[in-house]
Amino acid sequence: MRIILAPMEGVVDQHVRALLTRIGGIDQCVTEFIRVNDQVMPAKVFHRLAPEILHGCKTPTGIPVKVQLLGGNPASMAINAVEAIKAGADAIDINFGCPAKTVNRSEGGACLLKQPDRVYNIVKAVREALPTHIPLSAKIRLGFDDRSSYLDNARAVAEAGADELAVHARSKADGYRPPAYWEYIADIRKHLTIPVIANGEVWSLADYYRCREQSGSTDIMIGRGLLACPDLARQIKADLNKEIYQPLQWLDICRMLLNYFDQTLPFYEGKNSGNRIKQWLAYLRLHYSEAGDFFEAIKRKREPEEIRQHLQDTLA
Repeated sequence: MRIILAPMEGVVDQHVRALLTRIGGIDQCVTEFIRVNDQVMPAKVFHRLAPEILHGCKTPTGIPVKVQLLGGNPASMAINAVEAIKAGADAIDINFGCPAKTVNRSEGGACLLKQPDRVYNIVKAVREALPTHIPLSAKIRLGFDDRSSYLDNARAVAEAGADELAVHARSKADGYRPPAYWEYIADIRKHLTIPVIANGEVWSLADYYRCREQSGSTDIMIGRGLLACPDLARQIKADLNKEIYQPLQWLDICRMLLNYFDQTLPFYEGKNSGNRIKQWLAYLRLHYSEAGDFFEAIKRKREPEEIRQHLQDTLA
């Protein structure tokens, strides 16, 4: 049974991966997607967006990190998958799930689900280009305009040679609106022999058990649920193992946010210094009522010391 931290563009970067895996319960991470165009990307691009590949493809606490690529050209995807391996990656994932309009307009992400043959060709090209010992996976949604193509796309990924498949149990048109249609994953599992990972709408321990029951998948990928409740994976593992575990309290979260603020400050200096903290608070307030008050207190603060002082005052 695995819990995988889902990739989220502009949100789950190396700093978030390091913080969340330090809490425990997460077995694997997937990077934010690296956009592939017609150019061969140099190693520095992979090192910038997936710095863990310079450290054995692991977070500081030793959790494996898989590099995700996004693009619509099979040859370019294959070439750059090989370049990622040369740069240090030891596993590749392909994104067929991103619903963003800017991504879909450039022939990447979920728009490819409209043509399962394109999904097949991309996965096949990458699989044939990679050394046989390198794991290859893909992530899909249940379709683009509707969910009718879910099985065609799942089969395309498996028949093209992927080693496992993650399924976000909604179509692109569904967006992120509840519910997640986990029962479709159960049907996919009946037709595929490779492992299938369930993703979508897991926000709590109860959601995890419902997802597992309806999808039949023991492997779960969680994104927004872990941003809202950073120790959700730890809670799930503790419950499965019949361990006594005290969930993180708001002050624990504030300590984590202070750590995160200091780590990301060099990348967001000046008036933008608090942007990532404010972004994370938008998720945290879904689980911690105090996060909403905290956001209101700092939303107009721009200077780094003002934000740090508010964090320190909260912890005092």
